[in-house]
Amino acid sequence: MIVPRRPHIASAVMVIAAATSSAGAADGTPYKHLGVASCASSQCHGKREAQTDRNVALNEYRIWYSQDRHAQAFRTLAQQPLSRTIAGKLGLANPATAGVCLDCHADNVPQQNRGAKFRLNDGVGCEACHGGAERWIQTHAQKSATHTANLAAGMYRTDSPTRRAQLCLSCHLGTPDKFATHALIAAGHPRLRFELHAFTANQPPHFLVDADYVARKGKPDETALWFAGQIEGAQRYLALAQSRLFTPGRLLPEFAFYDCFACHHATDKIRWTPERAGPGVPPGTLRLQKQYLVILEAATAALGDAAAAGYLHKAGNELTRAGQADEKALRASAHEVSVWLQSRADLGARQFSRAETAAIRRALVHYAATDRGSDYCVAEQVFYGAESLSYPLQDRDAHRADLDALYNALSTPPSFDPGQFARAAALVEKRF
Repeated sequence: MIVPRRPHIASAVMVIAAATSSAGAADGTPYKHLGVASCASSQCHGKREAQTDRNVALNEYRIWYSQDRHAQAFRTLAQQPLSRTIAGKLGLANPATAGVCLDCHADNVPQQNRGAKFRLNDGVGCEACHGGAERWIQTHAQKSATHTANLAAGMYRTDSPTRRAQLCLSCHLGTPDKFATHALIAAGHPRLRFELHAFTANQPPHFLVDADYVARKGKPDETALWFAGQIEGAQRYLALAQSRLFTPGRLLPEFAFYDCFACHHATDKIRWTPERAGPGVPPGTLRLQKQYLVILEAATAALGDAAAAGYLHKAGNELTRAGQADEKALRASAHEVSVWLQSRADLGARQFSRAETAAIRRALVHYAATDRGSDYCVAEQVFYGAESLSYPLQDRDAHRADLDALYNALSTPPSFDPGQFARAAALVEKRF
């Protein structure tokens, strides 16, 4: 069972940039979004306490409203001084009415797809993730309803790790139509980062993986959930790098694609090393983000796939060099890696043994300890992965001090020291 854990490094981002999507039916049909009020009555998902005589708890609305940061997303725009400050710097009159903000802080579907009870100020509500309820709102409540029937009626398949990752990444990384640009970040918006397993656990979950859940949807594999997030994170980044976002018709590329902390650090705190930068990348060079590729390299190596690990190592370095060359070179490199990753998409859907999960966790920490995974963005994913994989291994409490050591080395990005993180990882590696 996935359970909530400590607030993590990205908790602030969950408030400022809560995930939403244009989740529609399985066939892509844009069914109407009827609004949170359609799900919130005491006869539906608004009960005060979890019900034990039904196959779902029926208190999902109350968990979402009182605990889930997605419910706060619109309020962040309307009430937080930071939102108004960011909007002012970008020349936006009101963040609560600006499309660039609403696209990720609300279920901002077109007007013609909004039902009578739909309210934009509900934030990232039920249908932002579960798809427009125009058809499935009736069928899913029937005693004879099946998960397959719900999906056929337009419900989005959040039980699929890959589909869930794609949905979350539509805001937590972006699309060609909604993206946290360098200008937005420079105006004060937090840097986006994402790890599927960690973010799933910290929503918090409003479902319980019990025998009934398994009977309806199958038993989820938590390592596969983590793997799917890494694969889809890499795929989304590569797709965006090939889009018009990267070269938006001006002299400079979109800097949000590059590693923020390759440049944003004190000049007396040198962070460049040849191990992390890769061959042909001198100090002071803008470096594309490649954290997902590094993590996947470590994971495939742990699974004994030396060819895959070698390919990802080479591909990550080539992508970095292409990012210094020109748009054509970058597109070609990103496309090649994307095609290769598609051939490995099954890693986000298979079952993993305990031994495999433990080997992947050790490999992540080993990469950090040997200075291959101690750039800030990679180190961040190392920590997420080490903690997330501790859940299926059921030894998080036993390794609490080790996870705390990794977390503490990351908690303040401006003072982050790659060497210190590598040393912390080396000590942790001995105990994993």
